[in-house]
Amino acid sequence: QVQLVESGGGLVQPGGSLRLSCAASGFNLDDYAIGWFRQVPGKQREGVSCIVSSDGSTYYADSVKGRFTISSDNAKNTVYLQMNSLKPEDTAVYYCATARVVVTPTGPTFYGLDYWGKGTLVTVSS
Repeated sequence: QVQLVESGGGLVQPGGSLRLSCAASGFNLDDYAIGWFRQVPGKQREGVSCIVSSDGSTYYADSVKGRFTISSDNAKNTVYLQMNSLKPEDTAVYYCATARVVVTPTGPTFYGLDYWGKGTLVTVSS
């Protein structure tokens, strides 16, 4: 059974850091690209970052580039999202999902596929 479980969310002050984890089961990370997405109630879901573990490729939305780092540990079958220099506008529920990324001259676009976690809440506030 394929399952994705996020953890690591919480309350952090502006400028602070958090590391999110996405533990995968039922498949190997090499089989799928994994993306992080976020959503604020009432707003459209936004693709944040994506990793293709089979070749190590990583992709970031402009809004997080230089602040967030995605990585994977294949031995633990886990994908991480290190978030630094957090801003109040980063507040959202963060989801990991099997994903596809399409790279265009204007930047990457992320698409969530069949499998999603239940999300973890990140709140950036003083």
